[in-house]
Amino acid sequence: MITARAAASFAPVGRSVATARSFVRDTLQGWGFGDIVDDAVVLTSELVTNAVVHAGTAADVLCLRSDEGVRIEVADRYPDREVPLQSTAVSMSSPDHEGGRGLQLCAALAGRWGVEYTPTHKTVWFRLDLPARPVGTRAAGPSLPADLLPLADGRVRVAVVQIDRPGTITAWNEDAEELFGYTAEQVTGKPLTDLAAWPHTPGTSTGIAEALRLSRWEGSYGIRGAHGRVIPVYASHLRVRDTGGEPSTVCLLVRDHERAVLQTPLRLPASESTTLPESGQGADPFEVFIGSPAPDDLDGLLQRTVERARDMLDGDSAFLLLATDDETELEVRASTGLPSARQRFARVPVEAGPGRYGSARMPSVHDDLTAVPGAVPLLNGTGMRSVVTVPLKVEGRLTGSLGVAAEAPSRYSNEEALRLQFAADRIALAVESARLGELERLRRGSLSFLVEASDLLAGTLDRDQTLALMAQMTVPTLATWCAVYTIADQASEPELSYVLHEDEERIDGLKALLAKIDPPPPVPTPGARVWSAPATAAHDAALRTSMRSLGLNEPATVSSGIGTTLATAAAVGGETVVLPLVARNRVIGMLTLGKPTDEHFRQEILELAEDLSRRAALALDNARLYSERTAISQSLQRSLLPPGLPDVPGVEVDVIYRAAGEGNEVGGDFYDIFPIRDGAYGFAIGDVCGTGPEAAAVTGLARHALRLLAREGFGGPAVLERLNSAILDEGERSRFLTLLYGELWPQEDGSAVLKVVCAGHPLPLRLRQDGTVESAAEPQPLLGVMDDLELYEETVTLDPGDVLLCVTDGVTERREGTRMLGDDGLADVLTTCTGLTAGAVAARIMRAVERFASDAPSDDMAILAMRVPGLQKD
Repeated sequence: MITARAAASFAPVGRSVATARSFVRDTLQGWGFGDIVDDAVVLTSELVTNAVVHAGTAADVLCLRSDEGVRIEVADRYPDREVPLQSTAVSMSSPDHEGGRGLQLCAALAGRWGVEYTPTHKTVWFRLDLPARPVGTRAAGPSLPADLLPLADGRVRVAVVQIDRPGTITAWNEDAEELFGYTAEQVTGKPLTDLAAWPHTPGTSTGIAEALRLSRWEGSYGIRGAHGRVIPVYASHLRVRDTGGEPSTVCLLVRDHERAVLQTPLRLPASESTTLPESGQGADPFEVFIGSPAPDDLDGLLQRTVERARDMLDGDSAFLLLATDDETELEVRASTGLPSARQRFARVPVEAGPGRYGSARMPSVHDDLTAVPGAVPLLNGTGMRSVVTVPLKVEGRLTGSLGVAAEAPSRYSNEEALRLQFAADRIALAVESARLGELERLRRGSLSFLVEASDLLAGTLDRDQTLALMAQMTVPTLATWCAVYTIADQASEPELSYVLHEDEERIDGLKALLAKIDPPPPVPTPGARVWSAPATAAHDAALRTSMRSLGLNEPATVSSGIGTTLATAAAVGGETVVLPLVARNRVIGMLTLGKPTDEHFRQEILELAEDLSRRAALALDNARLYSERTAISQSLQRSLLPPGLPDVPGVEVDVIYRAAGEGNEVGGDFYDIFPIRDGAYGFAIGDVCGTGPEAAAVTGLARHALRLLAREGFGGPAVLERLNSAILDEGERSRFLTLLYGELWPQEDGSAVLKVVCAGHPLPLRLRQDGTVESAAEPQPLLGVMDDLELYEETVTLDPGDVLLCVTDGVTERREGTRMLGDDGLADVLTTCTGLTAGAVAARIMRAVERFASDAPSDDMAILAMRVPGLQKD
């Protein structure tokens, strides 16, 4: 018959394994079953590891107590997961095999065990029988002289409190009145939870109400006295029932530092047992507190350490923090006397707060935390006033911090800090060894296939490369062959996009086979489903090939039109599964995995493939969105540039345009050359502030306005002034614009006359035949900033052989470290272009700009070169 039960659930994270061990250990020790605690903890640890680490689901742990022993059940959320074959008695001869080790231990240690399935859970249970115990004394300590007995502050008060079924107090003895200041009349009928400050000891359950329902329990918590302060107590309780069958709970409470009177005296190592200090001689109790740490799990060791540290310095609370994996933060791993929310896994930076947790690197004493707010963030709002902290160091590295705090100010001095530091030095190596062992187990669990897959998929936004990665990650790790189907939109049919086989010679035959059969239906239901069409088609093809080789007629049941070899059919004839690729609530394709003839997938492989398919679907959809955005940007960019260059009589014209980035954003640079009227041509080169749609809007406005206004007969200044007004009319959407605009008239004598207006743009450069370079215009205000502009145009005559070079600031502002090409650098390059055609000038300028810096250009670049040929043929 079940006499008691305790249950807890643990999240699917690695640290839950240690928490589950603590839960089982505390529960069984509370029930008085210390003889079977170790076996129960080992089995629970293995089964919870299988659930939260390997299966990746939450684990539910249920402890059931009966007269014969204890039954512990561990349930996970994968009811269809099969029991590994390695867990059977057949494989017990291979204890080093990883699979099924938890069930092997169950078979070896438990009296009985089994596996049960429900529609929602799979439960592995085991039962541990209680060993036969002799009647009489169960444990006893040595007979010690009076001077070696633990000290108590005055008379030891043992409060006896009885609680009925609803949790209200029904009995309150005189020692309880002395300890807490309440009379029996004041508390009788009130819930104990109104007085209790829970918990000091974590891991048993979720609160004191749950602990009181256990048949036996022992641990620490606090009782709020009549003066309002919390008095730490050490409690043990027993649940009984009277002759009428009504249950109640009897609690024995002593002051927490007096718990030694209720415990077996410490057993010291043989090397230290002869040096036990005598009471009253001024000996430090931390010699007994430290010793050599008993073999235990990390959580048990840390909890024991903080409790003894608190006792050693007569503190109200204690805490121990360990360095995280990267050692940039300290993580609360054990505490006593602090609120439960601050007890486990809270993290604080090593260098944080006005008091700086950097002080964890050396002993520190704070007389009054109210004078230094935030000095120890862990103690904020706890009522603690004074605190002493010391570092745990191993080979000079900070691996943790141990602290003891008290509610009274100025409790501790440097002497207490030295005592606590000595204690910390004795246990630092043992704690660090246990910490590193725990970290290693966590690392092994995290180094998985999915981590590598996620990194690879996140490293590309190219659709074809993503498809190739999906296939290459599954073959041959998960399957013999793989095919990826994609769906462009909801109205499209699945399309075979990528095929891969572990034997490259089979890929063409496999692709031909799959191309002849209907693709799998795009079902959004998660999970793998069997697809029999490839195996059936492969079987038909193999049968037809065999009959042809024998000169027999093909039966009507064999489909025609599928040409493949027997080898290809054998490679595809096994189990085939389809996993949907679902991204943003839409099926964008299917991942198909196959095995050769007579082979099937293990459930673990399918679950891993399902996880991979979710990541791959998102990566594939991101690649699709990126490709669409790039295509739109490139199309918009082309629409903002002229479709071609006009043929200007007597003038060579050439343009080079380079957009920065990866082609997924619209640049702000533009150029244009267009006929205005007979014998006159307009040209412009400009740069809109910024990139993207807003800049594109201003670019389109500028280019089309220039053509329209110039053909209406307006001169250069009038054209730019009206364009400036149009930009300002855009309001908040407007962007300022630098623009070089000019009009060109070829002359009969072979020269060309230009009238130019340079509105905030890099000045055009004129290259003469003798190699001299000079500016061809004066700077004027840019557009899109001021309402009233007074612009003027300047006339330039290009003689035969002269070159006019116009660029955007992406050319002149090309940088390499602190160096910039600049106007002077551009002029130096231009002086080397004497005698070159316009196209050659533009190409040489671009090469010089690209070679100036090793990094890719960060800004768009446009180069417009115009040259008047010499009187003689160059």
